[in-house]
Amino acid sequence: MRRIFARYVTAQVMATLVTLLVRNSLAQSGPVFFLASSDFQNGETIPERYTCSGLNTSPALSWNGVPGGARSLVLTVDDPDAPGGTFVHWVIYNLSPASKQLPEGFSSSAHDVIGEVGTNGGGEGSYTGPCPPPGKPHHYHFRLYALDQKLPLGPGATEAQVDAAMKGHVLGETELVGVFER
Repeated sequence: MRRIFARYVTAQVMATLVTLLVRNSLAQSGPVFFLASSDFQNGETIPERYTCSGLNTSPALSWNGVPGGARSLVLTVDDPDAPGGTFVHWVIYNLSPASKQLPEGFSSSAHDVIGEVGTNGGGEGSYTGPCPPPGKPHHYHFRLYALDQKLPLGPGATEAQVDAAMKGHVLGETELVGVFER
């Protein structure tokens, strides 16, 4: 009987300790850094409007919980399922950490107010919507990074240049994945 009681007490004590540790961890970590879109949910289909089959305009994006100490944000959109290797659809860097969103159809002409627009895989300084070959769904990774500094890059940097400049400066990262198939 003592063994059963001891196991029960030990299990109860452990459960209480785990609960306290989780609550304490959540209380200390602050808000969760997340990226979302009002146009599609994580893991769901990107509406045609935001693809080459539609208007090829960027979806609305919003975020919250930017880590304390962030001095800039970086947004990238990649398709790792592209036949020739990962295709870069969008690069924006040096976004203000106080910003909370990019509107639908964000235009690169407003970049000097919001941040710097980099060069995508098509050599353009803009958003290029999903445009996979027919027959297979592709996954589009929208990633938002919080950095402890602004990147020392001029306009038009490639994703590779942005990635290199970010090394050692990432405070947090969040991701939203959309799927599209033609």
